Amino acid sequence: MSQPDDTLLDRFGRWIAGRLQETSSGYEPYTPSDADTLRRTLEPGDVLLVEGNQRISAVIKYLTQSTWSHSALYVGDALPAPADGSERPRMIEVNLGEGCVAVPLSKYRTYNTRICRPRGLTPEDRDVVVRFMVERIGLKYDLKNIIDMLRYFLPAPPVPVRWRRRMIAFGSGDPTRAICSTMIAQAYEQIRYPILPEITRAPGRASAQSAYSRQEILHIRHHSLYTPRDFDLSPYFEIVKPTLEYGFDYKTVVWSDERPAPVGETAADP
Repeated sequence: MSQPDDTLLDRFGRWIAGRLQETSSGYEPYTPSDADTLRRTLEPGDVLLVEGNQRISAVIKYLTQSTWSHSALYVGDALPAPADGSERPRMIEVNLGEGCVAVPLSKYRTYNTRICRPRGLTPEDRDVVVRFMVERIGLKYDLKNIIDMLRYFLPAPPVPVRWRRRMIAFGSGDPTRAICSTMIAQAYEQIRYPILPEITRAPGRASAQSAYSRQEILHIRHHSLYTPRDFDLSPYFEIVKPTLEYGFDYKTVVWSDERPAPVGETAADP
């Protein structure tokens, strides 16, 4: 008797996941991403932030007060090329309804994106992070966890800042229940690389140079509380802009002959 119930819950969960992933109309990126340029710029271990246009994206943007609602990890050539000759998957991400999947760079060609790069990452630790994500391809989000998904259909009331992170976290910590940023944060926990740690400052011993010295003690925040915005805010991840990586010269920019009229004035008739 339990099997029909499980099937019904699965179907209901897939329906809810589908509704949450419905796209909003009228979305246009300011600077569309180019797959070839991204490939030249990205390095394994980089985090790509994405401005999503799904229903759940709007909720995440509100709760985090951020442009970024999704994140994916670049793994380079760690995954084999498809036998059918299609584009090679170079990003690993976690999606509601799909779980942990590998996708090609072209998936993000119609979205605003941002590259966040961990500074000073050793080749050995880079391999650990990439391997962690590759080994989790195929993990599924438990679609029976209906309560977690239903709350995103409710009107978004004003939420105190201190509660917003916990409203974003899906599931109960089960490794098969993950969202994009939490699994990437968990990968970096493996090498104890800081993202946005809680910092406690404690007075230290007096020295000749200073009456008081302060010591920073980094507390690793639990990976389930990380959001895409944290990689943008992290003092340990640098922002990499592809247009500036290859000798940008503003003198070579081609402008139209038309110049905007000064503020408060209208353009003169020809």
